[in-house]
Amino acid sequence: MMICCLQTLLLLGAQLLLSLAAPTLPNNFFYHDYLKGNGNKEIHFSGVKLHVDSAQPSVFAVRGGNATMPCRFWYEPELSSPRGVRVKWSWRPAAGGHETDVLVAVGLRSRSFGAFRGRVQLRQDSPGDAALVMSNLLLNDTGSYHCEVVDGLEDRSTSVNLELRGVVFPYQHPGGHYHLSFPGAQRACEEQDSTLATFTQLFQSWKEGLNWCNAGWLADGTVQYPITRPRVPCGGHAVTPGVRSYGRRHLHLHRYDVFCFSSSLRGEVYYLQPSHKMNLTEAQQACQEDGAEIAKVGQLYAAWKLTGLDHCDAGWLSDGSVRYPITKPRIHCGPSEPGVRSFGFPPPQHKHGVYCYKSGG
Repeated sequence: MMICCLQTLLLLGAQLLLSLAAPTLPNNFFYHDYLKGNGNKEIHFSGVKLHVDSAQPSVFAVRGGNATMPCRFWYEPELSSPRGVRVKWSWRPAAGGHETDVLVAVGLRSRSFGAFRGRVQLRQDSPGDAALVMSNLLLNDTGSYHCEVVDGLEDRSTSVNLELRGVVFPYQHPGGHYHLSFPGAQRACEEQDSTLATFTQLFQSWKEGLNWCNAGWLADGTVQYPITRPRVPCGGHAVTPGVRSYGRRHLHLHRYDVFCFSSSLRGEVYYLQPSHKMNLTEAQQACQEDGAEIAKVGQLYAAWKLTGLDHCDAGWLSDGSVRYPITKPRIHCGPSEPGVRSFGFPPPQHKHGVYCYKSGG
């Protein structure tokens, strides 16, 4: 018995000495292939770094178009054979809120989620290419896209912003100024083929000359308005130009106007040349008889801003307002600046022309 115990102690002591003599492996970098192995049975520890980067911080596109969100990963030093990594794209809306999954891919297998399902895929044109290709862009696709590459315990990421080119326009309820709660403002923009503008979009429009004294909701729940020419009703002459903010307001109790955002059209807005002026009901019917529908406010603004629509005749729109677009200001066509002129919401029995929208499809 004594001899057996002594042998056991000597064996344990030898194993302890061997473990102390063996080099210690740092655990700050450990691949899952230690267990699975790759084709060459390679195991990589510290000294090999995974890098992830984007070629540009922002991508610009238009609604209905395509966009490629760049993302590339590589190793230093370079590996002798490709490795199976997990690529995950997620999205945080421009208006703020929770980050949601867009796509997850492992090798050639991928899965997309939610409103992105069927509209996104990885490009994978070359080793390390993890670019996200998006099609049929929606107005609400703007925001920050996060590319994350995972290899074992190694995890690196980068972000790209998607911005749509378009136009911001102020909109009020037919009943007058300051009638819209935040949910009402959302519905009003959607009904006019647009979405709530973000602060970034409003700020860009202010830099381009948008000057509007009435406060309106933005997508983040704040209420703001852009001033390029200070004046007494808008804070006074002594206040510098800028985007004024009321901050965050109660989404259901407070009432304001709204700033909407619209992007490109998949169709045409045109002024229907009538033989006579029409009331609102007749205008709607005239567009239908012409194989079209009466245009929405967002469609008219997009046609003015993005296609240069210029017509000096006032016409009905779907919300019951009467407007006309001017890109080349001239005598008898309103103010000296380009813009969409508005006659407000006249009684529906009044006689005017009409702007129609014919889908490109």
